[in-house]
Amino acid sequence: MRRMVTHEEVKRELMKDPEFRKEWERSEPEYQLNRAIIRARIDKKMTQKELARRAKTTQAVISRIQNSSVSPTLALVQRIAEAMGKKLEIKFT
Repeated sequence: MRRMVTHEEVKRELMKDPEFRKEWERSEPEYQLNRAIIRARIDKKMTQKELARRAKTTQAVISRIQNSSVSPTLALVQRIAEAMGKKLEIKFT
């Protein structure tokens, strides 16, 4: 029987390749918003459906944002933050 390999194990192995690591690190900012939303939603013990209802959108939209297949508007991100009782801050440093 074959052992299941976790996402983290695959990532750790791929990160050994300098070219892969460079591309991963270059693309990372694109994924920070989705990860922040996922973390906040899980911390609040909310489902995608509950978050969508509170943010006045659909579960499908929340799913697409979380898997980075769409770029949400700032207004939607603000509604998502408010739906989780969070404050949205955007910084240029």
